[in-house]
Amino acid sequence: MSGDYKFDTLSLHAGHTPDSRHGSRAVPIHQTTSYVFQDTEQAAALFNLEIGGHIYSRISNPTVAVLEQRLAALEGGIGAVATASGMSALYLTVLALCSAGDHIVSSSQMYGANINLFQHTLSRYGITTTFVKPNDPAAFEAAIQPNTKMVFGEVIGNPGMDVLDVPIVGKIANDAGVPLVIDATFNTPWLLKPLDHGANIVIHSLTKWIGGHGIALGGVVIDGGNFDWGQNDRFPTLTEPHFGFQGVNLWEEYGPAAFITRVRTEGMYNVGPCLSPTNAFHLIQGIETLGLRMERHMSNTAKMLDFLSNHEGISWVKHPLLPDHPDHEVAKRLMPKGAGSIIACGIKGGRDAGRAFIENVQVASHLANVGDAKTLVIHPGSTTHSHITPDAMEAAGLTDDLLRISVGLEDFDDIAADFKNALRVADKIAGAAK
Repeated sequence: MSGDYKFDTLSLHAGHTPDSRHGSRAVPIHQTTSYVFQDTEQAAALFNLEIGGHIYSRISNPTVAVLEQRLAALEGGIGAVATASGMSALYLTVLALCSAGDHIVSSSQMYGANINLFQHTLSRYGITTTFVKPNDPAAFEAAIQPNTKMVFGEVIGNPGMDVLDVPIVGKIANDAGVPLVIDATFNTPWLLKPLDHGANIVIHSLTKWIGGHGIALGGVVIDGGNFDWGQNDRFPTLTEPHFGFQGVNLWEEYGPAAFITRVRTEGMYNVGPCLSPTNAFHLIQGIETLGLRMERHMSNTAKMLDFLSNHEGISWVKHPLLPDHPDHEVAKRLMPKGAGSIIACGIKGGRDAGRAFIENVQVASHLANVGDAKTLVIHPGSTTHSHITPDAMEAAGLTDDLLRISVGLEDFDDIAADFKNALRVADKIAGAAK
């Protein structure tokens, strides 16, 4: 669809027109592994990348293609590849850009699995990473080396909610001849389109806000088409003959789309973390209401911040919307409609109080996910980090009293009543422990 259409229109229509054969208005689920070729000539052309089309659903699928086109339209990218999870999207991005001996500069405050991938998994294959604080642009600049192939960060860091100044870091990376890769899961394109602010590649875990209902895993890599891969000799995976496909030079053949073509022709062909058509269908349904849901997420988050900040059972609250957050001004500048629906707060009474709170919520759900339509809560000290000491928790940036709240879409009065009751019980537990 034309780029002239607004967000809510694109979220409903981009990448799809009503089925011409049957008249289906909804996107059909093409539950098939493979596709019949017209003849041997067409088959050869498909395999040689001479024409577009579908060969095998590990590589591409019509239902998945609608999802890819819709997400590319919402982010302002030139192309996208959907994957089985957000982690696989990140891995395929690294695979397309990096080889043994290469280097990555990354934010240090981000999702733990991202850190593990860079620090442990990739290092086994000779790809090293330098971690820097997300709110220290000078550190990003100092860390870039001649063999650096990407700079990586999250717009809103998970779980610390640090905010990356995308325009500044993007300029630093691009001035050094390196692309900025952004994990935009926590903001969604409704709050911020990183490609409009200096980023070159965007990754999402579609499992979270974009899907929005906790029913389907998925990820996506979106190519901004705004990076000159041929400006230097850093990217032989894109500017030298492809090991397959008749030795094609992707940069010469596909220009701005060289990167996303590599993701599909190597990542999906040889690694194959494909998204199922059924999960793609579920995720498309989520996208169609993304704008409406994000409005409610932001409204309820503002109310929750007020509630927590004024509750005697809560000792501290952290969110970029609050003036005392160190990245408050950056968040206001980049995300004027809101800074996400994740809140961290400290419950008085520490681990015992946190456990009591979790065990007494009724409306909120206790589980390890974020971005659901339903309000979600977790207390790391009594769950994911219950086996480590408070000192070790603090070193990891997760204090013993920390609650993580993913604010949902319920009537806020019901969420508030639920939290009041659970905090009342927690306060009794904490008082008895004194």
